Amino acid sequence: LMVDRPQRTTSSPPALYGFIPRTYCAEEVAKRCPDVDVADGDPLDICVFSERHISRADIVLNARVIGGLQMIDDGEADDKIVAVLDGDNIWGNVRDIADLPPIQTERLQHYFSTYKMQPDKNIDIKVDYVYGREEALKVIAASEADYKNHYGHLHAEAKDGE
Repeated sequence: LMVDRPQRTTSSPPALYGFIPRTYCAEEVAKRCPDVDVADGDPLDICVFSERHISRADIVLNARVIGGLQMIDDGEADDKIVAVLDGDNIWGNVRDIADLPPIQTERLQHYFSTYKMQPDKNIDIKVDYVYGREEALKVIAASEADYKNHYGHLHAEAKDGE
């Protein structure tokens, strides 16, 4: 178990928060974000809206992508994909981020613009641009290409060793 960043405040994510497997944010993701030259070097983040309370951190779930937030964190692209849990009773009919009540998107933007705050430390985070499903799918494709470019050889080596 590794804690990436213990939360110093009472703020908690307004949606399930995790990452998309087999993604990596590097050169191709950075190309999709104006004013940056690099991405954060992590898997692509995802926020999933669901009526279900899921408190475990070690699960994989099926979600439908509806959009995303372009986040720039200290000069690095750090997009947040937004999705809904597949078959969710409340959010299951949402097809695009524009279908969400605006307060849901505002809560995500506020959370990500403040979640790294610490006393006596300045943060440089912008979460101004919200995009729809089509752009989100392009960001995911870019992160999958970055993953393949950076880690594809590991999978090829594993197959050769079978």
